[in-house]
Amino acid sequence: MGSEVRWISSGEMDRLGITMAEVMDAVETGFAALGTGLGEMPSKIGVHPREDSFIHAMPCYLGGHIDRAGVKCIAGYPTNPAKGLPYISGVMILNDPETGLPLAAMDAARVTAWRTGAASGVYARHFGDPETTSVAVVGTGVQGRANLLAMREVFPALNEVRCCGLREASVQRFIDEMAPKLPDAVFSLHTDIRTAVRNADVLITCTPMVEEPDRPVRREWLKDGCLVIAVDYDACVGEDVFRGAHFTCDNRNQYVRTQEAGTYFQSGYPLPQDIDADLCEVCSGEKRGVREGRRGAVLMGIAAHDVMTAALVFERAAEAGVGTLVEL
Repeated sequence: MGSEVRWISSGEMDRLGITMAEVMDAVETGFAALGTGLGEMPSKIGVHPREDSFIHAMPCYLGGHIDRAGVKCIAGYPTNPAKGLPYISGVMILNDPETGLPLAAMDAARVTAWRTGAASGVYARHFGDPETTSVAVVGTGVQGRANLLAMREVFPALNEVRCCGLREASVQRFIDEMAPKLPDAVFSLHTDIRTAVRNADVLITCTPMVEEPDRPVRREWLKDGCLVIAVDYDACVGEDVFRGAHFTCDNRNQYVRTQEAGTYFQSGYPLPQDIDADLCEVCSGEKRGVREGRRGAVLMGIAAHDVMTAALVFERAAEAGVGTLVEL
């Protein structure tokens, strides 16, 4: 006897009307579940067929009242955009935890974009200054867009957005798309990182992950109370930025295991004993956020985000009758 899987395309996901605030709430619920021990989530594993590329497998089960399970297969190839192909691609599978059968399959790139921006928003909820008015976004691709939408949810007084990228045309496309979504903010275009980040209240770096990073952002360029969010591993933020700061990651185990593998978070990046908190501890109430002084986070993206976001998409799609039922 076969079973049916709901296949949900990226376009169908967009038409469900899911808001960034809803994804943030789902991601925070997942963080809290892990923080209270209601989940099983190994560190992501992967292969690297080409330089600076990855194909990762990310499984997770969240128990208790959530009771959701799934696995994401996600690839990142920084050379793809030059070929007219997406940097990030993959498939997200949501499973029935009772039987293990797949319930839904959906675009993992869209899930990744939404949940990564949402995780930054959750961090900013707990660590950001409510009076924040300016944000610098370095890297104006898909992640830059999602992260800016999350900052809009957290900081109602946001009125200045500094947009920085290598190619002026790409940065201008970002501004053209995002400015109508923040009509009260002044957008500025930068190709020089130093001028983009100076005196910003919040800095978000969304550049491609690389195995031998240049880390161009220096501590002396940043105001003392700048909130720094790196969603690109250690590609852009200099190690001196986090030195002596209140340092947070999304999940201790994943950060430590990734560092131990020997490619990322080397050469002065925070060691296990330098992690002041992870967001699982913060969202579960075990630790508290800090809103003053130098604070920074490396948000690698964890499978709990994917499962929570995929569950939100699946539930909304099933209610609306959206997606194509395919027999296995």
